[in-house]
Amino acid sequence: MNSITAIIVAAGRGTRAGSGVPKQYRKIGQKPILQHTIESLLSHKAISEIVCVIHEDDTKLYMNMVTKINDNKLSEPVHGGATRSESVFEGIKAASSDYVLIHDGARPCLPIDALDRIITGLEDNDACFLALPVADTLWSITKDKIQKNIPRNMIWKAQTPQAFKLNQIYNAYKNADMSATDDVAIAQSAGIEVKPILGTERNIKITTLEDFDLAKQILGNTMDIRVGNGFDVHALGAGSQVVLNGIEIAHTNALMGHSDADVAMHAITDAIFGALSEGDIGQWFPPSDQKWKNASSDIFLRKAVLLCSEREFYINHIDCTIICETPKIGPYAKKMCENISRITNVNVENISIKATTTEKLGFTGRNEGIAAQATATLIRK
Repeated sequence: MNSITAIIVAAGRGTRAGSGVPKQYRKIGQKPILQHTIESLLSHKAISEIVCVIHEDDTKLYMNMVTKINDNKLSEPVHGGATRSESVFEGIKAASSDYVLIHDGARPCLPIDALDRIITGLEDNDACFLALPVADTLWSITKDKIQKNIPRNMIWKAQTPQAFKLNQIYNAYKNADMSATDDVAIAQSAGIEVKPILGTERNIKITTLEDFDLAKQILGNTMDIRVGNGFDVHALGAGSQVVLNGIEIAHTNALMGHSDADVAMHAITDAIFGALSEGDIGQWFPPSDQKWKNASSDIFLRKAVLLCSEREFYINHIDCTIICETPKIGPYAKKMCENISRITNVNVENISIKATTTEKLGFTGRNEGIAAQATATLIRK
């Protein structure tokens, strides 16, 4: 197979999908729609180059986004024109391969099997495009009045990518009516025969808020979501304060331990290690090592957060329950959430810290110690 450039058309200003920014920069999960689209094309080994066509006003948005994409297939972006066709032509002029795939930036759900089909289609055709036969009944309607039924057996709806020989589509665009709504129309007007290739309902184009919600469901099915649990106990001994989630609280005793004995932060840290399948605090910071004597527990938590980043995960949610008779946790819960948020970079609204008692039963009920359990939810970036 000869070389292929994927041209992603992302110069539109549409905001109907909400959020007040161009839809291609609205996020699904932790990634903008356009990043999902780029990564769906980067995943195919036959694609040797990707050129994004963006609006000049979106340059900063785009450059901030692509710092998270480390792939030399991604070329410098080009600026689009006043119409979609003008923008596509700018992308075509920047392409350097034998073939081009022209794809909408607002189609982030392109599956690899559909991409395979369109690329395979180029082996026997100069041009091809993804399309789906229409399943719904069609009516011609004028001024809210039904005029006639339209036979659907010959009606297909076009999708992207649409694939062409570079030299042929360049010449077609050079002499084209730039008001065309897709590339097949321009190719047809230039006498290029274009073969339809079966697309997929999953390959939606995001236009409205409902489309955005559907894309979240589709992409959510492919997310790598991890949940980890942590549990820790420390005894109470002589002292005048306890440290819980980094907050010092006056008390008649202190928590005993090799480090600062922050039982709550230890539970959160272990929950993160668990979600990553990376053991526990004892393995990373063994109590036999004097280096960690009286160490602040935020060191341990920061290490877990760093591992998340190295493994390409982000922490989506943290839930921590502190089990004790005293001290009362409620007055300090907000400060604890804020401190954990600072350390983990998790939005404070996604952090829950609460307390319960054991109704004076067991070692916590007798004020002999404090226990904590935590759950951390991680999602691959």
